Amino acid sequence: MLARAELGVLVMIVGVADGFRPPVPSPSLPPPVSEGTLHKVAGSLEMYVDKLPQMPKIFGYSMKIGRPTPANLTIGMYQKKWKFHRDLPATTVFAFGTSPENATFPGPTIEALQGVPLWVTWENHLPRQHILPWDPTVPTAIPKTGGVPTVVHLHGGVHPPQSDGHANAWFTAGFRETGPTWTTRTYEYPNAQSPGVLWYHDHALGLTRANLLAGLLGAYVLRNPAVEQPLGLPSGDRFDQVLVLADRSFYADGSLYMNSTGDNPRVHPQWQPEYFGEAITVNGKAWPFLAVARRRYRFRIINASNARYFNLSLTNGLPFHVVGSDTSYLPRPVAVTHLLVAVAETFDVVVDFAASTTPEAELVNTAPYPYPDGDAPNHLNGKVMKFAVEPAAKAARDDSRVPARLPEYVKVAEEEAAQRRYIVMYEYDDNKTGSPTHLYINGKRPEDPATETPRVGTTEVWEVINLTPDNHPLHLHLATFQAVRVRGLVGQDEFARCMARLNDAARCDVGRHAAGEAVAVPEHERTWKNVVKVAPGFMTTVVVKFLMVDTGTIYPFDATAEPGYVYHCHILDHEDNAMMRPLKLIK
Repeated sequence: MLARAELGVLVMIVGVADGFRPPVPSPSLPPPVSEGTLHKVAGSLEMYVDKLPQMPKIFGYSMKIGRPTPANLTIGMYQKKWKFHRDLPATTVFAFGTSPENATFPGPTIEALQGVPLWVTWENHLPRQHILPWDPTVPTAIPKTGGVPTVVHLHGGVHPPQSDGHANAWFTAGFRETGPTWTTRTYEYPNAQSPGVLWYHDHALGLTRANLLAGLLGAYVLRNPAVEQPLGLPSGDRFDQVLVLADRSFYADGSLYMNSTGDNPRVHPQWQPEYFGEAITVNGKAWPFLAVARRRYRFRIINASNARYFNLSLTNGLPFHVVGSDTSYLPRPVAVTHLLVAVAETFDVVVDFAASTTPEAELVNTAPYPYPDGDAPNHLNGKVMKFAVEPAAKAARDDSRVPARLPEYVKVAEEEAAQRRYIVMYEYDDNKTGSPTHLYINGKRPEDPATETPRVGTTEVWEVINLTPDNHPLHLHLATFQAVRVRGLVGQDEFARCMARLNDAARCDVGRHAAGEAVAVPEHERTWKNVVKVAPGFMTTVVVKFLMVDTGTIYPFDATAEPGYVYHCHILDHEDNAMMRPLKLIK
């Protein structure tokens, strides 16, 4: 990959963009704190003293006469206290739960069954004021009567537009006030897609980074026993676990840290391009441990951080047997010793601790931040958690296996594409400070009319061109897609100057420029995904399916209804300002 300095020429340098409102002071600012103080607080917490929690489960179905039937759930969002570490005072968070008492960070894991619909009423019980700083000068949901706007998106879900958690479908406590695209209190999740790991999180316009940092996220596991039991993968609550990774920084009193001053305060008083925490939490505990038997375990890894990528490995050298990513299985397992997990990306892996030559194994992180050319992780954010392995003398029974073959889906069939589109990622810098002011896709704002209008049931090819210094996790709502080629850009200066004038890849002769270094798509990412990494200075060719990839059929609902869907960078600070575009399907 190219170095950040080499890519600097690709960054679009502009002044303050038209349409940005003047800075508005936050209603209440936390006391100033230095990076050194945050580092000291995190460093004072002893690692591996808290046991890895298993989040409470909520079943998205009921059993009647031995058969699963659809269910209706009510899940609220509450303010409460949460213990991130034995030695850290309790932290005020926003959390999902069926009541304030059992709300957790992350929220309860929803378990659903393929083919069994689920209806969820998401309720906002949050206070009138946010617990974290936020910035009204980025496109933001700002209610007229106060309150914290929220809306829930099931990430990776295949569901009607009205249930997608559109950024403008937000609502405040008691539905006192609602956004312009809000239509319903209760969301419908058909669960018609193939089994896999999803996650749910807030998606309110301009507040996603603050609301997720506060705690509004949780796992959603979709199962199909008839398909999955014959595979023989590790199963049961002990041996099939979700790991939700999220970095956080804390004040000494335990409260969550989020910056209150932006990189360009005369433009955005609070917004910064990325948030990185000093402590790494897994399932709501900072650097936890898990005692494991000498046998296989299945871990469903979700990166729920705002901006941090994780390059995971085990210090005892054990491989990850990757069996799936996002909501799909791989065609066959792939063994890797290092696993790069982008923001919002998920991986389904098996680790066989029977092969461990050590009594302990640390899960560590070597991904620079920002990725790929930022700072190397330190002794704090370079550690994730620890596995304590039972002595070799204690052999554990293990009937599980890593199967040779896994479920398959429709073929990529790039040649069947009905349309080829160019999707270009821009970063705009302040001409005085050199720091970013905002990011756009195709040079357009989130509120500009949709330019991506695919037909239901079709395949498209998206050529995604990254003209910024960062790797961006591209996320499409509803659709599934996979990268098939990655080519470096040559003559980047010339191409960037042309794009600054014309904003048209074809007229700027993209074919001549996207002819550089070819980088193979990792084998363990070659499946139908909902997040694809887009490297800086490269064009990534993505095949997108607007259909059910397990059957090749159209969606079992009207995907053309309002308010439509969106696609965006899933670095939350980028998504909020304003790296998101509408996605409007047509018949």
